[in-house]
Amino acid sequence: MSARTGQMRRRVIIEAPQRASDGAGGFNETWASVATVWARVHARGGAERMRADRLASIVSHDITIRWRAGVLPTMRIRFGQRVVEIIAKVEDERRRVLICECEERDL
Repeated sequence: MSARTGQMRRRVIIEAPQRASDGAGGFNETWASVATVWARVHARGGAERMRADRLASIVSHDITIRWRAGVLPTMRIRFGQRVVEIIAKVEDERRRVLICECEERDL
């Protein structure tokens, strides 16, 4: 479960959700940048599923970054124009790398 420095070639942005009151008892959800880090992005595969009565595609990715505290499955990762949701994270025992299992959804 290691990644050499040379394999982390993509610059990615880790984003966290933020809620702001809309003044009518509800809220608006926005995304705030938490960190910009180097990463290795590896596409694992894709599938098509029925979502909201239509066919939607889902692409799975493993995104490896240097270990950092505070990365949660409620966050997302942006690279270029693509946005992926963090589904799960796998931590190295030595806290060298963090692998985020992510999904890119076409909704």
